[in-house]
Amino acid sequence: MAGKKAKGNRVQVILECTEMKESGLPGTSRYITTKNRKNTPERLELKKYNPILKRMTIHKEIK
Repeated sequence: MAGKKAKGNRVQVILECTEMKESGLPGTSRYITTKNRKNTPERLELKKYNPILKRMTIHKEIK
């Protein structure tokens, strides 16, 4: 059983800037990350850097 890996709990999620939508400016700031579905069943919300606004903003999980 050496080298056997657990599967199924980690999923890829897309984080999108919330302030960018409200501002009406063109473009979006998105990040791709992974999360453990068992530990965090609710949607992720992280502070990430938005290169268009040039500052840290709240990015929420979409989809």
